[in-house]
Amino acid sequence: MASVTDGKTGVKDASDQNFDYMFKLLIIGNSSVGKTSFLFRYADDTFTPAFVSTVGIDFKVKTVYRHEKRVKLQIWDTAGQERYRTITTAYYRGAMGFILMYDITNEESFNAVQDWATQIKTYSWDNAQVILVGNKCDMEEERVVPTEKGRLLAEQLGMYMTHVCAWFDFFEASAKENISVRQAFERLVDAICDKMSDSLDTDPSMLGSSKNTRLSDTPPLLQQNCSC
Repeated sequence: MASVTDGKTGVKDASDQNFDYMFKLLIIGNSSVGKTSFLFRYADDTFTPAFVSTVGIDFKVKTVYRHEKRVKLQIWDTAGQERYRTITTAYYRGAMGFILMYDITNEESFNAVQDWATQIKTYSWDNAQVILVGNKCDMEEERVVPTEKGRLLAEQLGMYMTHVCAWFDFFEASAKENISVRQAFERLVDAICDKMSDSLDTDPSMLGSSKNTRLSDTPPLLQQNCSC
């Protein structure tokens, strides 16, 4: 499902090299929390309730404008099932940001957030930026995870991961109703841009490396499917 949506110029080919930065982002979390729906809502502004589980890993590409820069986002949708865990952690390397997702109607997915955070801490680069997202907030009558519980966990994880990620924030969102999807991604991209600016102040050579990242720098794609 590799594709590009550019809000200013329409659909572009994924090989388009006209950008200032390229950021690799990962969406992680248990199976069926809504990772693929979240990605499709952001990249294509579409929602399909009948997705099946992602097999391995898949990605989309979206170009956005932030801080007067053209930023190409390489957004990876990962399988949440345990049997794919070793495969998907291989993609953490080089990721500059993570959407760590749980389902507010599924307490098991919330309880698994700590394990997913540990994987970020173990496998990602230093200073990765993280957003914790409680998805499906439109299903209020079926909620089992209170908003404050999610916010508190984000604060705790921010302290737990201080030596790994420079930033940790929290949103509740709904891919179905398009609630806070764009805002979550924009907050993540802004945090990465801020970190990039700080790094460029101390090491200008990082500009070249940020632009030279290519899709081929990541492991080859596995079988492509979709998950909700």
